[in-house]
Amino acid sequence: MKKPIVLVIMDGVGKGDGGSGDAVAVAKTPTLDHLFATCPYTWLKAHGTAVGLPSDDDMGNSEVGHNALGCGQVYSQGAKLVGESIENGTLFASATWKDLVANCVENGKAFHFLGLLSDGNVHSNISHLIALLRHAHAEGVKKVYCHILLDGRDVPATSALEYVAQLEAVLAELRTDGCDYRIASGGGRMQITMDRYEANWKMVEAGWNTHVRGIGRQFPSAKEAIETYRAELGCIDQDLPAFVIAENGEPVAKIANGDSVVLYNFRGDRAQEISLAFDRKDFDKFDRGDYTGVKFAGMLEYDGDLKIPEHYLVQPPVIKNTLTELLCANNIREYAVSETQKYGHVTYFWNGNRSGKVCEALETYEEIPSDVIPFEQAPAMKSKEITDRLIAAMESKEYDFLRCNFPNGDMVGHTGVMSAVVTAMECVDASVQRILDAADRLGYTVLITADHGNADQMTETKKGKTSVRTAHSLNPVPFIIYDPDNHYTIKEGHYGLANVAPTVAELLGLSAPACWEAGMI
Repeated sequence: MKKPIVLVIMDGVGKGDGGSGDAVAVAKTPTLDHLFATCPYTWLKAHGTAVGLPSDDDMGNSEVGHNALGCGQVYSQGAKLVGESIENGTLFASATWKDLVANCVENGKAFHFLGLLSDGNVHSNISHLIALLRHAHAEGVKKVYCHILLDGRDVPATSALEYVAQLEAVLAELRTDGCDYRIASGGGRMQITMDRYEANWKMVEAGWNTHVRGIGRQFPSAKEAIETYRAELGCIDQDLPAFVIAENGEPVAKIANGDSVVLYNFRGDRAQEISLAFDRKDFDKFDRGDYTGVKFAGMLEYDGDLKIPEHYLVQPPVIKNTLTELLCANNIREYAVSETQKYGHVTYFWNGNRSGKVCEALETYEEIPSDVIPFEQAPAMKSKEITDRLIAAMESKEYDFLRCNFPNGDMVGHTGVMSAVVTAMECVDASVQRILDAADRLGYTVLITADHGNADQMTETKKGKTSVRTAHSLNPVPFIIYDPDNHYTIKEGHYGLANVAPTVAELLGLSAPACWEAGMI
């Protein structure tokens, strides 16, 4: 008996080691415990090659995870795309790169590189920045400045000085023949510049004032800024305040009108708002001062439908044959809901980096505004509201495929506050139970999965020292089928996130495209 399907994505919930640093295991989760005890389930690979990243050392993330969940295929993604483009030289042969360089060489303008300074391979990779710097130097660019955003989220929480030292060594090597290559400004990624989904434009404005206007606390070096803030505030890298590198009371470099600027992040969600600030003449989210424009490019096109940014260095993957396309072709109505922090993931990324709908008549999406508050202070986030809306959609009987994302395990997991993450998991567990109760009452099959791990690994031990972990994990994620009316068996095999869409198609009685991975039942 085929039923309409609800897919629950518990963002950032993987299979941990069950120890004291595994918030999923520490939390009281009677619903998940019962599901694992009574339902068919398996574990899905959610990182590395399973989601199109270069190697299995690369953590998965919500963007590539939802791409894979929604399209049933594995595409080269983010870091891998950029790495290939650098290696084969197509990035440096692009018209965009050539124009940026010519602006500096022929017009004497400065070249600025803005982005996340780490090798986390989620938003950026320092190796890409170094390659760009070396090519700029080889092509005769004399003035180059780096505006660095400190990570501590996709990498160890207090690792910034390692990356700064690596970058400073390269910059020192390139300061030859009258070249000025230096760090100009920076700050923690959760304090400046890298907001997403328009949740907190003040973050972007703070970054703008730091990088473009040179406004902020001054230091002689990034190293001294980091060490001073740590001593004064005791915060981890992602929360370090903004800083400006200065000499004799003046910033060493501000992003000036007419300069060339590259945002070297490859992931789109936290790159779009600062891109709009640089790109759009009609920008009105905050006062940009006397800004009249620069030559700006992103590493990738962060939103193909909205053309953010106008210019970019690496062509994005063209994701075709998504689950939504299959559903629309079969006249199946679908519904998606999450709060702002993950709304784009169940819509834009799910649909293969498509902003618009495939069919307006068949798709309904609801966004619940996220609160602008530190996530550890409100670990429930909008789990109740998401559940309320989802159940209302189930009760309407208008949809055959419904999906939701609970951001808690990921967003609270990134704070590193164990007690808050435990609470977050308990809130998600309670919400899942409400969905199961509604499914029993209304006649739905429920699938429960995740896009990557995070809450399942809140500590890490290196060289005998245990510290807080704020990054995603490399752990597999669950895939559970809940349907008391039907007996499903998951076939033996090794599966990844891309196997979910084919399984949904099987459950709905649809024939999957030949390019998809296999279904699991």
